[in-house]
Amino acid sequence: MQAGEMASKRCGDASHFKSASRKARSRSFCLAKLLKCPVRRSFAQRCGRGVLVIVPLLVLGSSAVFGADDKPLWLIQRTLASKKYVDLTHEFAPGIPRWPGFPDETRKTIYWYEKRPDTMGSGFFAELFTHVGQWGTHVDPPAHFIKGLRTVDQIDLKEMILPLVVIDVHEEAAKNPDYTLSLDRVKKWEKDHGQIPIAAFVAMRTDWSKRWPDAAKMENKDANGVAHYPGWSLPVLKYLYEERKITASGHETTDTDPGIATSKEDYSLERYILSTNHYQIELLTNLDQVPEAGALAVVSFPKPKGGSGFPARVFAIVP
Repeated sequence: MQAGEMASKRCGDASHFKSASRKARSRSFCLAKLLKCPVRRSFAQRCGRGVLVIVPLLVLGSSAVFGADDKPLWLIQRTLASKKYVDLTHEFAPGIPRWPGFPDETRKTIYWYEKRPDTMGSGFFAELFTHVGQWGTHVDPPAHFIKGLRTVDQIDLKEMILPLVVIDVHEEAAKNPDYTLSLDRVKKWEKDHGQIPIAAFVAMRTDWSKRWPDAAKMENKDANGVAHYPGWSLPVLKYLYEERKITASGHETTDTDPGIATSKEDYSLERYILSTNHYQIELLTNLDQVPEAGALAVVSFPKPKGGSGFPARVFAIVP
């Protein structure tokens, strides 16, 4: 076979391979580039037929290692599994900080590994929990305040994996426990990190969770019984929900509204959020361990039918 015929055959072989491995291109981008016609001709002429055998084997091997081409979500999971995970959820138990109008949690062991006179049976461990829906780190669905809007079970699954925006005002809150988040501060975040993405979860970091589990420190009442802890502001919430179209928001305190407002039974900010048919998360923690931009929030909770709220498990996936 003449040199020209050999080069032509090699070019045809490579074209056939290129067609057969089209689906593997995304995981073999550099190799596929190597086989583009101007390069492969020169490369084949210099290195001989062996290159046309070795490169396909590398591509097919890559496909075997990473899984089938029709399972891209598995590749996404592999990527996410390699990242850092930060738990944004408090452990809950009897005696934890809570809204003062709610009763404490009670627990009772009803089954135990060995036989006991105070249980219903033995062979395994099971407990009976009694607590309000708004317990520990928890979800407030719209129906918590607004009759006829969504309950816990009606929150869509797509609202549970979201871009995480953390607005860090812990220094301001340390200086002024009555601090409320300003629109200027939110605009500064956007100047530093870019526009808040649609469908984001926006968390206000105050480091108030470092007072957990001391209920008195969380309430921070003065001699007159007025609570002093930070909160949101209506201009900020309107901007986030109406202009930036966020999905949900969260904070480290027991309430959306600042302590001086809740001491007067003013929960207008929480009512506003829930009236937009969005949910919120209260009593977050560990926001100091996640970046202000770039992470993902995963917000999960059980599905009580018609539920007014429930403890949540919230965590961040950090790049």
